[in-house]
Amino acid sequence: MLARSAEGLYWVGRHLERAEHLCRLLWLQVEALVDRPVEEIHFGWRRIYRSLRRAPPGGREEFGGGDDYTLADSYTLADDLTFEPTNPDSLWSCFASGRENARQTRHCISGEMWTSLNLAWLRIGALDIKQIWGASPETFYAETAREIDAFCGVAEATMYRDEGWRFMRLGRCIERALLTVALLRAQLDAAAEEEDEAEWTSLLRAYHALEAYHRQHGLAIASGAVLDLLVTDALLPRSLRRSLKAAAAELAAIGPGPGIRASAEATRLAEKLCALAEYEWHQRERVAAAQAREATLLRELEGHSRRLHELTTLTYFEYGIEDAPLH
Repeated sequence: MLARSAEGLYWVGRHLERAEHLCRLLWLQVEALVDRPVEEIHFGWRRIYRSLRRAPPGGREEFGGGDDYTLADSYTLADDLTFEPTNPDSLWSCFASGRENARQTRHCISGEMWTSLNLAWLRIGALDIKQIWGASPETFYAETAREIDAFCGVAEATMYRDEGWRFMRLGRCIERALLTVALLRAQLDAAAEEEDEAEWTSLLRAYHALEAYHRQHGLAIASGAVLDLLVTDALLPRSLRRSLKAAAAELAAIGPGPGIRASAEATRLAEKLCALAEYEWHQRERVAAAQAREATLLRELEGHSRRLHELTTLTYFEYGIEDAPLH
């Protein structure tokens, strides 16, 4: 297929995966405003912003100490992460970019997919922070997450299984891996300053993994066991291992691209990432400073995942003439 169509579908997958990820985090965060301690609320905001590598409005991570300040700060932060058009990672920006890429590739997706995405965008575009905050913000985020899930379900049921399908899935897998590693790194950074069991519980809830954790490890929440589950579990739908294996599978299904040099490197790197998450992660138990080892491996996984995106771009979307195969 045309490189511009493949790239558009790849970014549809990436933008909508990012929007769904942010919905889940904000859903949990605004729920915590009801009855959670102020310290836990502040931890949640710091974790989100650190994972996005974005400074909060005002450029500070130290929020007000009282309940009134916490609510005021939360209103401002939620607006920045939800409706701020100058924030490329806001929910509004992700939806706008995903919809625009879908509009440009309408010949590659089903009519049902376009209708599903467009209706969700029209609903979000008509709202602002005042409207959702005055009613039930957690309901807004839950409904938006369901709309993204519905779009993915419609795509699963109606999209033709050609290269376009593969590229959209590849974008989702790479984005999910990047977001997972970034959030786990932010969790470790913030927990090093002030660790609490509730913060690891909220991380499990963000990945719909709390029940799976309890089945495997019981009721006690241990940070190492949480990281093991989210990184290496083969059955957890959103584990890092499953995301990386899915990305490697999509690359293999698409096959070599016009950028021959980058294509071979991308295949090798995808296999290396799977090995890191599946085998290398468990070797950390042999090291006394386990948490330092975890942080090092997460940095390595993040760097390789970013490189995998770059190689995908060079292989299929922005390859040079000198790299293209001769016919």
